[in-house]
Amino acid sequence: MGQNSSQFTEQELQDYQDLTYFTKQEILLAHHKFKLLAPEKVGHNKNAKLPMNKMFSYPELGANPFRDRICRIFSSNHDGDCTFEDFLDMMSVFSENAPRNVKAEHAFRIYDFDGDDMIGVDDLRQVIDRLIGNEQNLSEQDMQHLIQNILDEADLDDDGALSFAEFEHVINKSPDFTSVFRMKL
Repeated sequence: MGQNSSQFTEQELQDYQDLTYFTKQEILLAHHKFKLLAPEKVGHNKNAKLPMNKMFSYPELGANPFRDRICRIFSSNHDGDCTFEDFLDMMSVFSENAPRNVKAEHAFRIYDFDGDDMIGVDDLRQVIDRLIGNEQNLSEQDMQHLIQNILDEADLDDDGALSFAEFEHVINKSPDFTSVFRMKL
């Protein structure tokens, strides 16, 4: 740990460990990976904030169709620019040690594009567009049919949108959710 830990006091490492699902060594690894995103900016400045486009150079984040939403959700200013603490929080939630309910809460926020605490038709349309990619060009009729199928399956109170409870109910029926909602350090 020697030289790598010099940027953090033992108390800071303990605090990070208490607030995440990581060990101290994993926290140091996370900081190393964060620093690799912009070594010229992070250097010895543990309070550096990286712009969203720099965050996208993290391989698993850059390949994710929701990368901008993920950065905005975890960014302390919700502008997508991330400090190390934002990055650590994000990586902790996406770690294999984060509980299912924590992952579900963050997934819901990522998919709730308009921030109204419901995943409505417009939110579902954006989720589908991002998941299938623009090259698929679903017809409007196919898109509406797909959205209606989702709502028929998951909208238990028939209000035309998914509440967090309804979303969590669907997630709980999906055994592979936690393995899909994961990024490795």
